[in-house]
Amino acid sequence: MHALKNMEITFVAAAIIAIGASFASAGANTVEVSANSTVIAQAADSTMPVVTVSARRLSAAEKAAFI
Repeated sequence: MHALKNMEITFVAAAIIAIGASFASAGANTVEVSANSTVIAQAADSTMPVVTVSARRLSAAEKAAFI
């Protein structure tokens, strides 16, 4: 039982250190992103893939037979 209490304390301490490190380094990882006209043009030219299903729908009696 004493070992489990130590593991809980270790986990809580690690979580507190991780949260503190996250807040401390939050401003250091800023990235500036700008989209120029070529990126916008490439996004506009892309086509969306379309899936066509050519199966017939089941009737209510067929659906009831599966249940």
